[in-house]
Amino acid sequence: MEDRNSSNKQPNNPLHGVKLADIVEALVAKYGWEQLGEKIKIRCFTHDPSIKSSLKFLRKTPWARDKVEQLYLRMLRKKNKSEQRAKLPQKEELLKTVQFRKRK
Repeated sequence: MEDRNSSNKQPNNPLHGVKLADIVEALVAKYGWEQLGEKIKIRCFTHDPSIKSSLKFLRKTPWARDKVEQLYLRMLRKKNKSEQRAKLPQKEELLKTVQFRKRK
C-alpha cells in the first residue's frame, strides 16, 4: 500500500503544485486586468477586478478556471520557447563558425 504522505508525482501535469492565486497573479502581471479581460471574457476581470474576487469566482466556476489555466499554460509555453531561442546560437555566429572552418 502506498503511503499517503509520499509525494503525488504528476510529471505530465505542469499545473501540479501551482496555486490558483499564483496563476492569476502571473497572468495579471503579464497582461494586466484590461488585456486579461479581453483574452478571457469574465466579469471578474472586467468590472472592478481584484485577485480576491477573481479567486472566489474561479473556485466556484470550473469552466472559467479551465480557461484561466489554459491561458496560463499558453503563457508558459511561449515563455519556454522564447528562452530556448535565446539559448540557440544566433545566425551570424553560426555563419562565422562555418566561414572559419572553410578557411582552414
